[in-house]
Amino acid sequence: MSGPMPGAADPFAALRADLDGLAARGRRRILAPRRGIDFASNDYLGLAQSGVLADAAADAIARGVPVGSGGSRLLRGNHPEHEALEAEAARFFGSEAALFLPTGYTANSALLSTLPQRGDAIFVDEWIHASSHEGLRLTRAAWQTVPHNDAGAMDAAITAWRAGGGSGTPWIAVESLYSMDGDFAPLADLDAIARRHGAVLVVDEAHATGGFGPGGRGCMAALGPRGGHVITLHTLGKGLGCEGALLCGPAVMRDFLVNRARGFIFSTAPSPLAAAVARAALVICAEADDRRADLAERMEQARLALGPLGAQCHYGPFGGSPILPLVLGDDVRAMAVAARVQAAGFDVRGIRPPTVPEGTSRLRIVITLNVTADDITSLAATIAEAMK
Repeated sequence: MSGPMPGAADPFAALRADLDGLAARGRRRILAPRRGIDFASNDYLGLAQSGVLADAAADAIARGVPVGSGGSRLLRGNHPEHEALEAEAARFFGSEAALFLPTGYTANSALLSTLPQRGDAIFVDEWIHASSHEGLRLTRAAWQTVPHNDAGAMDAAITAWRAGGGSGTPWIAVESLYSMDGDFAPLADLDAIARRHGAVLVVDEAHATGGFGPGGRGCMAALGPRGGHVITLHTLGKGLGCEGALLCGPAVMRDFLVNRARGFIFSTAPSPLAAAVARAALVICAEADDRRADLAERMEQARLALGPLGAQCHYGPFGGSPILPLVLGDDVRAMAVAARVQAAGFDVRGIRPPTVPEGTSRLRIVITLNVTADDITSLAATIAEAMK
């Protein structure tokens, strides 16, 4: 039975009205089952359903690794698999230390809400992920957005803050590969700005880890050895095919988060089994140049097939992007085209505000190793027909 009892006021009336308003604007979300050929996931290297990670999980269970942690890391939940993963991740990503958290959302929120202090200032790209905005909502530092991928504007914003009396540490927060537009940040320029201003550079490598950089270590790794002013976030649930997230940076970052990050302190630790599988994923990633070459080939096929439809096919210093947005503008049109494409057997999702700016509703087409060249060709033809 749903709804209020007869004669009683509905305590959820405001929530129902909000949902009705979303539905009226074509923006009410629902959970849809996975079906059709995968052009929607972030499983770039095709590892999520691979036998290699399944074998790693089976091996870990066979040697007694538990599924549950039983408590927070600061109580009894800290397991040798967590610490082994963090040590191996620090070596793999070239940082002094690493910290394992359950999700990228948790990691971004914990980082920006905890590390910048009063008197500091955070300068974030205007298109940075919602999880970073959650951290900004909780931070004690001042913060401001900067026009997307505009290194000059970033430099000017920090300069103006200093000129206005800012005396703390500036923090620059960006993504290396943006999840909705598929474009790359100008990391070399941003790194130079960070060095010049004594800033900390925070780079969310969520969509680059696995697919870009030497050994799949991300776009910052492609620039060479990092300095102690860089913190990178590497999610494990996208290109690496498992779950969780790693914050990589100086040892003081890890120690401070362990002592001050409420999302870490008061959460049950991630599954030790997940940590064991993540360790295996790092090994696979380091040896996956063939997978990355195959992915690059399919991205080029997609660029040629989908480009004529108006899909934005971004290229940067790190190569082509696996995320190809086809911006249709109107919410209703975007969702209608998505529905027609899904009915034809392709899992392509429509994306609407507030996830993307008003007037830029789109199909978000993602290229992974879960699709073939023939799938890409067929998808392009299907979208062309659905757009008529």
